[in-house]
Amino acid sequence: MARCEVCGNDYGMTFEVHAQGEVHVFDCFSCAIHRMAPICEHCRVQIIGQGVEADGHWYCGAHCARAEGKVGIVDRV
Repeated sequence: MARCEVCGNDYGMTFEVHAQGEVHVFDCFSCAIHRMAPICEHCRVQIIGQGVEADGHWYCGAHCARAEGKVGIVDRV
């Protein structure tokens, strides 16, 4: 069994996420999201969906990116 790096649960069905040369172990998706999801630099929400990256900064959407002065970013419908 392996231990979740967020909640510490020792669980037989953990899973690994390989990202940026590191291996992370979680027991559920909510723990993985808690640890791995970027945070919007404007409103501070965790970005679960696509998000917007502009000049090395992450935003939950075009509205927050524009609020931080980023130009030329539009939401796609």
